[in-house]
Amino acid sequence: MTDTRYLVHGVFWDGPPAMPAPGEPGGGLPVLRLQDLSRQDLGGAFTNMTLDAGTRLGFRLAAEGKSCLGHHKVHGPADRDHVLCPARAQAVKGSQCERCFVLDDSRLIHDFHRGGRVPPGLRAYLLQPHWLYVATFARGASKVGTASHLRKWNRLAEQGAVVARYVARAGDGRVVRLLEDMVTRDAGLPQQVRAAAKAAALVAPAAAVELDALNARLAGEARTLLAGAGGEGFEVVDERWIRPELSAGACAQAARHAYPRDLGAGTHGFRIDSLSGSIALAALDGSDLEFVVNLGQLKARVIELGDHGSDVPAVQESLF
Repeated sequence: MTDTRYLVHGVFWDGPPAMPAPGEPGGGLPVLRLQDLSRQDLGGAFTNMTLDAGTRLGFRLAAEGKSCLGHHKVHGPADRDHVLCPARAQAVKGSQCERCFVLDDSRLIHDFHRGGRVPPGLRAYLLQPHWLYVATFARGASKVGTASHLRKWNRLAEQGAVVARYVARAGDGRVVRLLEDMVTRDAGLPQQVRAAAKAAALVAPAAAVELDALNARLAGEARTLLAGAGGEGFEVVDERWIRPELSAGACAQAARHAYPRDLGAGTHGFRIDSLSGSIALAALDGSDLEFVVNLGQLKARVIELGDHGSDVPAVQESLF
């Protein structure tokens, strides 16, 4: 992989769900999805780098700014095409160029329940069962969100929740988004927690028992609201999400440091010890300290993998 330039598409948790029974697998391992830019074809050019505990990730930024990651065409619940950007253009809207942003089916999802028109394939995707959940992050920030039935577990793994509970099962994606809006409007739960806030919270997570109690209370309030709302097309549920084992270290109550380097430039290298969503708990060579590294900042950037390292910053352990 050395000297090959890769476009980072992000961290993905595509494996099987974690199992609740002791000793059972703790969920599929996440991967850093990389597009090989040395390939001339626009298909089959991906490498998945597994991000297990002990994985060493060394790289240098090989280009300035962000590049377009292409767009998706959705054909059904489990059928979609990822169309790579033919122009390999710079990203101007998040991680897309103007053309790919306009062509992306995914951008239409959020207006479907308000009467927005969608292509037949996306309609088929949205007509599958969906789940409504309440997720809580490392310092108590919480949100309401939705997940399709096929990605019920994986969605929350990629969100980087510390604890979460499902509160409703809806017959389709229109109903679940109406429920989501209701919980936001009447219970005050937002629909988004910024990635930067999630990473900052993992520097000093709250106690697990406190986060679980908070999540249980918020989920209970959402269920009470939904049960009283009436209507058809959904049922209130009480089900706990099972967090992947790889996330345990990152979510544990401990003091660590925010990674002080800009992932958008320079060279970096560290050992990944734990991963919550796309945020790593990492160790640097020559240091006993733990650092929180938001690998989501690499999305849409061009890197070269190699035997690189990060300089150990001058930090002082907190005094207790």
